[in-house]
Amino acid sequence: MRAPQRNAQMASADAPRSRRRLPSQPPLPPAALKLSLQFADASHRSLLPRHRVLRWLRAGLSAPAELTVRIVGTDEGRELNRRFRGKDHATNVLTFGYAREPVVVADLVLAAPVVEREAREQGIELAAHYAHLLVHGALHAQGFDHERARDARVMQARETAVLATLGFADPYGGA
Repeated sequence: MRAPQRNAQMASADAPRSRRRLPSQPPLPPAALKLSLQFADASHRSLLPRHRVLRWLRAGLSAPAELTVRIVGTDEGRELNRRFRGKDHATNVLTFGYAREPVVVADLVLAAPVVEREAREQGIELAAHYAHLLVHGALHAQGFDHERARDARVMQARETAVLATLGFADPYGGA
């Protein structure tokens, strides 16, 4: 994993509008992806084989990408969230985006215990939640954001459409 920069954005609303696709448009062909998959917390390693993570990420990408996905425990997740977002708790996924063009370059950090707890609380399969969070992180890396209501609707619609192509239900509970 690259050393995140202090000013690394978790997401950005200033992404070029021309690069965003509307949710109603058909998905793009799979994007080229170079993936580094790391397990600091190996509790879900068998659930996350490389081919599955690649499939989920490619579905969410509309440009070639170089991504590091790091599965961590609560302590590392909490430390990164505190250091880079000022929030003293582990969160489900952090996205550290470094470039969007010509290649998306980013680190996605998922806290396994948080992902597992959320899946249990929501009554969904753990694999479905990982797929959702990996797509969510990939969209952040491409400039999607959910800080403003309109941006959130656009991002959630895109997540829902991508997850449907992968055979997963709408993570936001829509019909």
